[in-house]
Amino acid sequence: MAPGTPPLTHELDDIDRRLIRELVANGRISMRALAESAHISRAHAYVRVERLQEAGIIDGYTTRISHERAGLGASAFIALSIKQDSWRGLAKQLRTLPFVEHFALVGGDFDVLVLVRAPDNHTLRNIVLDQLNSLEGVRATRTWLIFDEANGPGAWLGLR
Repeated sequence: MAPGTPPLTHELDDIDRRLIRELVANGRISMRALAESAHISRAHAYVRVERLQEAGIIDGYTTRISHERAGLGASAFIALSIKQDSWRGLAKQLRTLPFVEHFALVGGDFDVLVLVRAPDNHTLRNIVLDQLNSLEGVRATRTWLIFDEANGPGAWLGLR
């Protein structure tokens, strides 16, 4: 898809939403159990899931990690103020930086919000001061340390 092109939407029915909710809750669920939970045949579940994958709605399957237990005990949101027209180049640079988990172009007082997870505060400090501040197009940063965090139920729980 070309940059700036709105994504194609796909009409989801109740069965699609049920399948997605189950897969979001448990990406390792067997197709048999998935079909049972959606009250459809296993063959129908395979077809539906494949169609959702081909439409790009199911973009992959992931594992949730306990970052602290995995050795990434220092996390922060870093807001970047960037020069006009630097987003594409900056996004390309951010994709290559270790410890950058997520980033987004946002509206508001800052332009980009970056989630960084590092082993310790010293590494986190180096990422912010040495790496993020030196990226082409970055004018200023603001850092918010994450002391505690949790996941909400997600968007799919609200869609019935």
